[in-house]
Amino acid sequence: MTDDAYQIIARGPRADAEAAAAAIDADPALEGATYSILEEDEDRGIWRIDAFPTSDEEAAGLQAALAAFPALKVSREKLADADWLAMALSGLPPVRAGRFFIYGAHDRGLAPPSTVNLRIEAGAAFGTGHHGTTVGCLLAYDRLLKARRFARVLDVGCGTGVLGIAAARTGSPVVVGTDIDKVSVRIARENAKLNLAGARFVHAFGLNHRAVKASGPYDLVFANILAAPLVFLSQPIKLALKPGGLAILSGLLRSQERRVLAAYRSKGFVLVRRIHRDAWATLVLRRT
Repeated sequence: MTDDAYQIIARGPRADAEAAAAAIDADPALEGATYSILEEDEDRGIWRIDAFPTSDEEAAGLQAALAAFPALKVSREKLADADWLAMALSGLPPVRAGRFFIYGAHDRGLAPPSTVNLRIEAGAAFGTGHHGTTVGCLLAYDRLLKARRFARVLDVGCGTGVLGIAAARTGSPVVVGTDIDKVSVRIARENAKLNLAGARFVHAFGLNHRAVKASGPYDLVFANILAAPLVFLSQPIKLALKPGGLAILSGLLRSQERRVLAAYRSKGFVLVRRIHRDAWATLVLRRT
């Protein structure tokens, strides 16, 4: 970008914020755009979108998508040169999701003795455990663990590696994670070492990497990414799973649930469970 880095902020009613997020997801030019949506003020019913453009073209596309919803008040703020992400994460509290307790270095003394404690340092990767999609995946996995264990686990779009590490720490002997972002893969590997977790993370686009194929087929696949990639990967995820295997999908808004479900049902999956947190949905599906 020619200007200093900045974020675009949109505030307004939930319906408009969710519709704007869906419009961003539906725009092919914004497929790689980074944004979040959350409830900012419950009493006033205000929801907020934070978008972080990486080019002038992406910024223009994001602002155009948001401008189509007049009820949203759109602004932009300059990002400081400091490591704003690390600074923000330093103030985040630990997260409890079922049997899992996710914490950073600043909270290492708070981990209870009765939980599966995962120290996750985010750096520039997604997946601290605070986002509704990550919590949804961990809650879904925690519930599945009450009935069975999973010998082979694949984590698609691993981010910090939290989901793959959770699987390795709860008895899965084979765990492979992938991400299209090299920085995320590096951070996931570092987190695996921190947690003494036998999970392998590789830089890969799609599921054709030799490490992914060599360790399959899988009993469980995590895919906490975005709605469009989830739809695109429905057939590869099916082929990566054993018959009867389970997929935990997230990274999608409730408004995108139908679209993702339709793609997987057309490939022979059945819905086992759904979890909703704020505007986000997590789906547990079984390959028939």
